[in-house]
Amino acid sequence: MTDALVAGLLAGYGIALPVGAVSTYLVALTARTSLRVGAAAALGVATADGLYALLAILGGAALADVIQPVTEPLQWLSVVVLVVMALWLAVAAVRQFRTDAPSGQQRSTPPSAVRAYVSLVAITIVNPLTVVYFTALVLGSRAGITTSVAEQAVFVLAAFLASASWQLILACGGAVLGRLLTGPRGRLSTALSSSALIVALAAMIP
Repeated sequence: MTDALVAGLLAGYGIALPVGAVSTYLVALTARTSLRVGAAAALGVATADGLYALLAILGGAALADVIQPVTEPLQWLSVVVLVVMALWLAVAAVRQFRTDAPSGQQRSTPPSAVRAYVSLVAITIVNPLTVVYFTALVLGSRAGITTSVAEQAVFVLAAFLASASWQLILACGGAVLGRLLTGPRGRLSTALSSSALIVALAAMIP
């Protein structure tokens, strides 16, 4: 149970840490509206991450018997996918830092808390990197391994809580630390931290 908890927390932080377009919008939204709206938006992002974690772990459980004969090759393929994702995040962050690209904050009528939640769920859930990340991580680390429903629930809940905690930190820091977190150096440091965490997760799979 502890392993499932730790794995879920690491997985949640691994996908949540990079400060990209969604996180930048979250911080900017909180800064120009209220903490209530920002917190709702943060929970929207975490909800999408939690749903993808649930889909990935259910898919992994359903495919466990099918992939049993190719467990080892699949694990190594998952390692490759995660490492490539980590490198892609790091390279993209370095390129953005060098070009000092603008954050692209949207200027629109501030939404209500409910609308902010729904909008951020929709925005995050269409991000293909999220589903690829969780699928590679879950299939790679749990292929052919029988896990209980309780352990699966703990993994998904931990991933959700990890994502929610980071998104809420971004929302709370929206007014005070917004420029620091979403500026060039902030985006670079969070992306590199996420890349290192994803590589560490990949190293634990084989």
